[in-house]
Amino acid sequence: MKKSPNLIFHILFLLLLISPSVFSWKKDEFRNCNQTPFCKRARSRKPGSCNLIATEVSISDDGDLIAKLIPKTQENNESQDAPVEVDSKPLLLTVSVYQDGILRLKIDEEQSLNPPKKRFEVPDVILDEFLSKKLYLQRLSEEKIDNDLGFSSVVYLDGDYEGVLRHDPFEVFVRERGNGKRVLSINSNGLFDFEQLREKKEGDDWEERFRSHTDTRPYGPQSISFDVSFFGADIVSGIPEHATSLALKPTSGPGVDGFSEPYRLFNLDVFEYIDESPFGLYGSIPFMISHGKARGSSGFFWLNAAEMQIDVFGTGWNAGQDKIMMPVDEKRIDTLWMSEAGVVDAFFFVGPGPKDVIRQYTSVTGRPAMPQLFSTAYHQCRWNYRDEEDVFDVDSKFDEHDIPYDVLWLDIDHTDGRRYFTWDKVLFPNPEEMQNKLAAKGRHMVTIVDPHIKRDDNYYIHKEASDNGYYIKDASNRDFDGWCWSGSSSYTDMVNPHIRSWWADKFSYGNYVGSTPSLYVWNDMNEPSVFNGPELTMPRDALHFGGIEHRELHNVYGYYFHMATSNGLVKRGNGKDRPFVLSRAFFPGTQRYGAVWTGDNTAEWEHLRVSVPMLLTLGLTGISFSGADVGGFFGNPEPDLLVRWYQLGAYYPFFRAHAHQDTKRREPWLFGERNTELIREAIHTRYMFLPYFYTLFREANMTGTPVIRPLWMEFPAEEETFSNDEAFMVGNSLLVQGVYTQRAKHVSVYLPGEQSWYDLRSGAAYKGGKRHKFEALEDSVPAFQRAGTIIPRKDRFRRSSTQMGTDPYTLVIALNSSKEAEGELYIDDGKSFEFENGAYIHRHFKFSNGKLTSSNAAPSGAGGNRFSTDCTVERIILLGLSPAPKSALIEPANQKVGVQLGPLTIRHGNSPSFLTIRRPNVRIEDDWTIKIL
Repeated sequence: MKKSPNLIFHILFLLLLISPSVFSWKKDEFRNCNQTPFCKRARSRKPGSCNLIATEVSISDDGDLIAKLIPKTQENNESQDAPVEVDSKPLLLTVSVYQDGILRLKIDEEQSLNPPKKRFEVPDVILDEFLSKKLYLQRLSEEKIDNDLGFSSVVYLDGDYEGVLRHDPFEVFVRERGNGKRVLSINSNGLFDFEQLREKKEGDDWEERFRSHTDTRPYGPQSISFDVSFFGADIVSGIPEHATSLALKPTSGPGVDGFSEPYRLFNLDVFEYIDESPFGLYGSIPFMISHGKARGSSGFFWLNAAEMQIDVFGTGWNAGQDKIMMPVDEKRIDTLWMSEAGVVDAFFFVGPGPKDVIRQYTSVTGRPAMPQLFSTAYHQCRWNYRDEEDVFDVDSKFDEHDIPYDVLWLDIDHTDGRRYFTWDKVLFPNPEEMQNKLAAKGRHMVTIVDPHIKRDDNYYIHKEASDNGYYIKDASNRDFDGWCWSGSSSYTDMVNPHIRSWWADKFSYGNYVGSTPSLYVWNDMNEPSVFNGPELTMPRDALHFGGIEHRELHNVYGYYFHMATSNGLVKRGNGKDRPFVLSRAFFPGTQRYGAVWTGDNTAEWEHLRVSVPMLLTLGLTGISFSGADVGGFFGNPEPDLLVRWYQLGAYYPFFRAHAHQDTKRREPWLFGERNTELIREAIHTRYMFLPYFYTLFREANMTGTPVIRPLWMEFPAEEETFSNDEAFMVGNSLLVQGVYTQRAKHVSVYLPGEQSWYDLRSGAAYKGGKRHKFEALEDSVPAFQRAGTIIPRKDRFRRSSTQMGTDPYTLVIALNSSKEAEGELYIDDGKSFEFENGAYIHRHFKFSNGKLTSSNAAPSGAGGNRFSTDCTVERIILLGLSPAPKSALIEPANQKVGVQLGPLTIRHGNSPSFLTIRRPNVRIEDDWTIKIL
């Protein structure tokens, strides 16, 4: 009997529901560059093929540099060997300058010439605060560049840099004042191309086909491509999300090995993604940062939400070309940026240090949100904890085995038939009581809320959305109907601010029945994932608010969904408490709304290894609060891998274990007594360092500097750090090196800098600026405290971070060769927005001349005036101090205390002894001095 296509699809869909792993990553499910016409066209262009020149250059009434880009005519094109685009209309170019050395370049079709539609510009990403910092250009200077026949326009950027618009040939670059050295440029290789919208003529075939799907493309080709050059660069990084190295490998040019595809930015639901691939994953951030020993760092950001492909050119990619607009021997890395749609809205960041570039980028897209304290601790997740009895059993086992945790998560099967905002009444009959029992121990819950809404007229969310026209439309302007976990589903149009507000209201206690103040949210599948869609996502010709095609905004959809959910939790609490929302999809600005994770990884050693460059890249692009599923989402990790993952994951900014429903249960106590002990130790390490992590989250919130950092961020002149993405810095004080091979016996660790490093377990000092070989101890991964730093800890272990609130602190002082050290501690109530009104404590610790001083690090008039704590300092550990003193004097109390020998950590009584000041009992919020006698 012949089966209908619908019946066949339903059978396949049921198989998907039973075992999604059968849909693991398959290369032919997704397009490559040759199957993507705009990418193929852009890659085929030759250097120097751009034929545009800048004319009618002036300063606008808004204080911007404006010009028109027009093609050369045969009369003014002396070489006459470049194509002449006689049908092209002028493009409008605008250069704006902002404080802190940021240049913005916009290029779009001129609206006065009535293009068929207005091209999409991404809203709600750039901060209003940033826009208020625009500098009004007062005058325009002109000069000749190199051997140009005509003049170029030069604008002031800041005291050290200038922006230059080269008229003919068209080019925009930033250079250093005085020496004229270039920093960043667009179109130096003449690859700029802008496909203008046009009316469809008879015979035009604009449709594109991939597998069984047809994209109607009603507006035809509208892609943009251009080259960007980073001068003085040894490496470039950024443009997540890809499971590959931190330093991006070349994808085009001589000797390219393996990476022949561009880096793709197109949010996709990729089951069991492969490592070492330029293929795009769940999120897209078109921001790249360069770094070099000689020049430092610079950055480039293209605000565009359409599919993007980016080539990194290898050395010699343009050998033999004679149309390059810069000295061919100038050290640089060239890249090619290609997008299907949108406009040019690009930002140049001049640095010069890596932290400067990140500060500049996050001043445009926003600083990372300050998380609640509990969310920085350990999270336990699985698809799915079966029922309330399972929840309580897991919770009690953590206590039984003396393992702290803060959050228990519930996946899609806690709902009534995968209808979000509901509970399965049989499996979870008393959700409020369940949450309250966990909350009594200071613990929280997270439930999943995905964007696909089950098409069921008895489901109140669907009925409201359908009745009010809140769904994305298909190309025929009907509610889009796709398949996901809920079966036949539609997707709310989060581009519309009104619909986002409506969605946010659904998180109120009245609407989300069964939720409590200790319940938080997880947004999965928000790329968006559509199982029967092209490349498992939304068709590009689907329609959004204002007639915008999905192709124009695909990469920003998950961002708006995350935004609406986060705003919903804020509204739920009447604006008092900070939200916690985890999102799989992301875009520039995501850092303002919550955390992300690296998606459906696998229980493999290579996925453990690649988690580090993936998270470092997210941090470089503004998203500090990120993690990878500890243990791997798919597969069953052997105990060695699981333990090593916990030991490394304890230093991830977001620390969560998660597993697929088809995997064996893997709670920490299921792998034998010794492995339970090792996992407990790893989780205890995270809780010990929570004060330090929370302080780093505040630094990220203030400056954008990520919590975990590449070694070269702290040691920018050390070339050996440039390609090292197996070790990382936690703040400026800790260096962590993962163990990435099974049953490893030894680990090689490069310790940068001129100062010593102190082993966290033994306290032994090791010289910086060289590589060391260490035994791969089973009880930890190698981790070191940098000499010259002070780290705050809490050494008493409780059931959760909430129960640690009044516990005393330990300060670990690692002295440098000058017998000095510095560090900070940030404290607030851990949950509310009151810190924005000055309700916090920020202390600065300094050890110098045999004296430890605590002083207020908050700006004058802020901090400590609306928040207070009775917490004291319980211990002070001194590393690198000799000869050993016998006592210390506490001032202003004028109290003398003894200096004793004691273990480095409470739980390692067999470790070597170090100088310890016990129970000085100084209040953490006070000014005080402790002098070594």
